[in-house]
Amino acid sequence: MIVVTLGLIAATCLVSFAGFRDRALLERLLLWPPAVRRGEAWRLLSYGFVHADGQHLLFNMVTLFFFGRIIEQVLGSWLFAGLYLSALVVSILPTYLANVRNPAYRSLGASGAVSAVLFAFILLAPWTTIYLFVLPVPAIVFAVAYVAYSVWSQRRGQDNVNHSAHLWGAGYGVLFMVLLEPRVLGLFLERLANP
Repeated sequence: MIVVTLGLIAATCLVSFAGFRDRALLERLLLWPPAVRRGEAWRLLSYGFVHADGQHLLFNMVTLFFFGRIIEQVLGSWLFAGLYLSALVVSILPTYLANVRNPAYRSLGASGAVSAVLFAFILLAPWTTIYLFVLPVPAIVFAVAYVAYSVWSQRRGQDNVNHSAHLWGAGYGVLFMVLLEPRVLGLFLERLANP
């Protein structure tokens, strides 16, 4: 069963579509540090259920569908829900802390949690083929390229993407799996050595 994956996709799509039509709703849900400081702590979760546009939403939800259903089957529904929701918080905390006094800063989208799910999958199956648009690449190659691109883009700081959330989410997905079952790391290294 992949009830949680499908439920997260449905909830995120419904809330995002509502946010596309209602800017005030979008503003109430996205991460805005001054509001969190005033006690609106829900924004540390709700920001992941709204997206900037349809393309942003589609990319995150397609990725969540393909990798979330596998990780949900591995972890079970409750642990998968815990991974996803805690990843929303963990992946945004460094950004929040860096911008805690910045009234101009806003962030939204599920990318940090989706990165956690994706990297949990890569830890389990590093040589599985992942399609990067139409280009087939091994998951581990994708992971290295994704991290390198995210670090490079974060340092440049010339786009409107929270690359920090991508990195923290990816790291958290790996850490979650290793803490849950320490043998996963050994299995990953063994699979990595035997493509």
